[in-house]
Amino acid sequence: MMAQPKPSQFTMSTTTMDIRIHASFLPHSDPDASLAFYRDILGFEVRNDVGYNGMRWITVGPPAQPATSIVLYPPEASPGVNDDERRTIAEMMAKGTFATFLMATADVDAAFERIQAKGAEVVEEPTDQPYGVRDCAVRDPAGNLIRIQQH
Repeated sequence: MMAQPKPSQFTMSTTTMDIRIHASFLPHSDPDASLAFYRDILGFEVRNDVGYNGMRWITVGPPAQPATSIVLYPPEASPGVNDDERRTIAEMMAKGTFATFLMATADVDAAFERIQAKGAEVVEEPTDQPYGVRDCAVRDPAGNLIRIQQH
């Protein structure tokens, strides 16, 4: 007699959970420069701008997606991060290796032209990638890598 497989804790149910992406966090090193990038270059709306103890948290998002936001935050305010880790984060941000964010658009070439014309730091022009997408990459003022894929 064959042994029956044990139920997996990862078994999918037939009901779907209603879980959505509400907000993602990206660090900033200069709140005014980051605000200008996301508002003036990417065209995002400002949803909140909160100051506390000399630091700022700025919430932005695409106008057509009111329920999805990016919170631009001061990384030095992260709880549980010690001084050595803060220095490492600052070094990685300066090199542009700390954070990446992926966006999508219907026409990556047109989006790239507009973003480049507004002065964004270009990392990669629109390219057909070997993994099957066409995308480009720019950096925000904090060094975060912003990849924009065509969908």
